[in-house]
Amino acid sequence: MARSRSMGNARLFLRFAAASIAGQARYPASALMLTTGQFLATGIEVVAIWALFDRFGSLQGWRLGEVALFYGLVHAMFALADMLGRGFDVLGTELLRTGAFDRLLLRPRPVALQLMGHDLRLSRLGRLLQAGLVLAFGSVQAGIDWTPAAIAVAVFAVAGGVALFLGILVLQGALAFWTVESLEIANVFTYGGVEAGQYPMALYARWFRRLLTFGVPLACVAYYPALWVLGRADPLGAPAWVGAVSPLAGFVFLGLAFGVWRLGLRRYASSGS
Repeated sequence: MARSRSMGNARLFLRFAAASIAGQARYPASALMLTTGQFLATGIEVVAIWALFDRFGSLQGWRLGEVALFYGLVHAMFALADMLGRGFDVLGTELLRTGAFDRLLLRPRPVALQLMGHDLRLSRLGRLLQAGLVLAFGSVQAGIDWTPAAIAVAVFAVAGGVALFLGILVLQGALAFWTVESLEIANVFTYGGVEAGQYPMALYARWFRRLLTFGVPLACVAYYPALWVLGRADPLGAPAWVGAVSPLAGFVFLGLAFGVWRLGLRRYASSGS
């Protein structure tokens, strides 16, 4: 019974996603420009990182290829999460204030699933493509040996990172049940997390590393798995095996975020419109 329900939910999500993509495909020029804009906007960051290493050669012993791996992983995580979590991002401004959220509650399907298929943005493919190119560049520069184990750890890390960033967006949507708007503070942990995650955690102060390990576990989904893939010892002393299991923290974070989401959903009172 549970398996049949899961399959039904998966098919429903695919239908929502197909409808969202079809709507954007009606305006191909607009979709292409938005995707290109995402690619170019994040490309500026790549140029800035390249200029930094071109000027100084290395950063506390970290080389350009190694940082490119961090960059590619964290941007791939965020691009996929941002593509799936758009509905939570606009929950307060587009759904709660207008009363449109009530329509989702009347449907006999999980509300979170409907929100994930609400607006699947094709433009995020621009960021994802750019992350893939940087990841390929970093692999060549750092001489990474992509063994099956390394590929498995990298895929696991991306999955855990998607769960982490999606969890942040879910928390942002959940807060809208109390504030009737999506708080911009969530951007500190989404966009700010992307900026922080594209560099090794060893470069940051101790309190900041602890925040990004035990508070918002970005280090668990990006830093430690990247070290494992690079075959590099952690300057902070963590054992190598941590990188193979630490992405689980992203899924734990997502589970906790959905716990807060359910609390907010029970608190919600219909707009009556």
